[in-house]
Amino acid sequence: MSTKNIKLKDLGDVAVIIFDNENEKVNTLSSFVLKEFKTLIEQVKNSSNFKALIIGSNKPKSFIVGADIKEIKTVNSKTDCLEMLNTAHDILNYLEDLKIPKIVAINGHCLGGGCELALACDYRVASDNSVLALPEVKLGIFPGFGGCIRLPKLVGLQGALSMILSGAMFNAKKALRLGLVDEVISLELLEDHCLSVAKKFINKKKIIRPKKRKTAFVKKLVNIFLESFLGRKIVYNKAKEGVLKQTKGFYPAPLAALNVIKKTYKKLSRKKALKLEAKFFSDVVVTDVSKHLINLFFLTEKLKKQTGVSSTEVKALKIKNMAVLGAGTMGGGIAHLAANKGIFVRIKDLNYKSLSLALNFAQSLWNKSLKRRKINIYQVKSNMDLLSTTLDYSGFKNTDLAIEAVVENMDIKKSVIKEMANNSKDSCIIATNTSSLSVTEMSEAHPRPENFIGMHFFNPVNKMPLVEVIRGKKTSDQTVVTTFELAKKMGKIPVVVKDGTGFLVNRLLLPWMAEALLLLEEGESVEKIDATFSKNFGMPMGPLRLIDEVGIDVSVKILNIFVNKFPDQIKVSSLCNTLVEKNILGKKDFKGFYLYDQKYKETGVNQNIYKTLSICQPTDQLKSNDILDRGFLTMINEASRALLEDKIVDTPEDIDIAMIMGTGFPPFKGGLLHYADSLGAKYIVNRLNEFTNSNGPRFKPSSSLKAMAEEKGKFY
Repeated sequence: MSTKNIKLKDLGDVAVIIFDNENEKVNTLSSFVLKEFKTLIEQVKNSSNFKALIIGSNKPKSFIVGADIKEIKTVNSKTDCLEMLNTAHDILNYLEDLKIPKIVAINGHCLGGGCELALACDYRVASDNSVLALPEVKLGIFPGFGGCIRLPKLVGLQGALSMILSGAMFNAKKALRLGLVDEVISLELLEDHCLSVAKKFINKKKIIRPKKRKTAFVKKLVNIFLESFLGRKIVYNKAKEGVLKQTKGFYPAPLAALNVIKKTYKKLSRKKALKLEAKFFSDVVVTDVSKHLINLFFLTEKLKKQTGVSSTEVKALKIKNMAVLGAGTMGGGIAHLAANKGIFVRIKDLNYKSLSLALNFAQSLWNKSLKRRKINIYQVKSNMDLLSTTLDYSGFKNTDLAIEAVVENMDIKKSVIKEMANNSKDSCIIATNTSSLSVTEMSEAHPRPENFIGMHFFNPVNKMPLVEVIRGKKTSDQTVVTTFELAKKMGKIPVVVKDGTGFLVNRLLLPWMAEALLLLEEGESVEKIDATFSKNFGMPMGPLRLIDEVGIDVSVKILNIFVNKFPDQIKVSSLCNTLVEKNILGKKDFKGFYLYDQKYKETGVNQNIYKTLSICQPTDQLKSNDILDRGFLTMINEASRALLEDKIVDTPEDIDIAMIMGTGFPPFKGGLLHYADSLGAKYIVNRLNEFTNSNGPRFKPSSSLKAMAEEKGKFY
């Protein structure tokens, strides 16, 4: 059998198998590729000439990035899954059982199934640019090619659990400390070094590992205890605690992986252990959670290839120099992101104190990365050198793109935009980081409105992945493409939205937040309202906690803007004015629906809130399902208008990715509109009609939703 994706090189007494998937940028372990691999392994085994085997990749930046996710996505039965896994296990077992030294030359990304293939070998050499991970839990599955069985034996129980249950990526140095790889070498020397290692093993007739760094005596004793029968029980219990705290029990894969390791490590033979791994894997791969997370993976991959416009001919301008006007938390965060990607950033504000705060904030973020060993001290200094400050517009003539992040006031923003345009070169793109104001109206202050756009970052800038790229009526395609590419370069996920009140995310969130205030007014407790949406449904926080986070005064201001635009689609509680009048502002003022300490850490519900607002003590009479539907069905109703009637975005995928990345809508639900399809349009419309009769016209279903229900249609 000839092989298309893998080649075998004969170097005398050393065989070299090179992965190079045909017509692909990266190597994956599809069923077809695995069969090719088995063929070559058999050739190596059947040759009496070969005394050692090296496995490498011909792709410039990666070894193997995992199994073929497209194949996993199509698996809908446990039987099919078991058949697929049994084949993979047989092939990797065949590799592991080869009687000659097996050396892996890891260059770049070694993920998932690629990492599991490396585990079946004897010796692993990683280039200094390598990244290793078993990220399967992020797809609703776990390592199923023997990773749960082989990794604990190699690196110990704690290291294996930290890697498998988190899906975290480790650079080469961290992988070396963990014991996942035996050596780290420069990429240029990788090939020659692996060949010399193979020759050494052949000559010595055994595997010779580098000397490990000595472990402190106390730490050594602790490790011995944690690997004991009693110690393992403690490790498993702690791991389960951590998983439940992180996932709230909504994600079955990490717990399944933990069970596999618990039932197999130091207990079962390889054959029985792999059989159990396959059984547990087949249980999780067919779940809706896994399917939704895999869909999300493909959606984010698809976004990476998009440009923000339909035309393929429009090319992005290169952004080498940026400016940020406004040195608050948002401005400092944006400057940090840009400099992190090698872009020179000029920060402008009215005083040195504000500029110092922005620089200190950026440095604090890099210092955190330094503490976690993600970067070194030289990279911190290099990044800081990319930031400069000014009280005037000096340096703006060199700027390719400038972002204003000043106070959310139309007159102030227009004045600033006019000044920025007059002090920048004609080709400079100016973006506004607004959360609610019209981009089209702001563009009136710009002499070249085709170069003006919205770029809405979410707070905190360094953590929230979404950026809304807001297109005004006169924004050019090139401005959109350039801004879209910049957002991607900064590590964000951009979604292009049309200019409109609330844009996309805030337009959908505001009715939900407003409904929570009305529920509070009607007698539901803060605890019950928020727990229904967070603890019971999976949102990262409830709507009242979110209002505290945003700021009660800011939330009320935006709610009033929304109700002025859409008076029939939202109702603002009378509590709003009372909260602002009594100066209850939320987290920033240490008191809102919750209380906060001086480090802004939440300490519990503000039990005086009911008395402060002159409302009765809560009775909690509503069923949780009614609370959920009043919140989320209003959100779905607004989404149908935004997508199908106002064309704020082009596709349901845009809404789902924006809600997941911008609000933390549970990924395991697939996104807001996947969740809507799971309920069904008929159910949604019937419930909205019920709420219209009992609670008022704000629940009236949109014409597009009613049509969908009549036609038995779906968003997808």
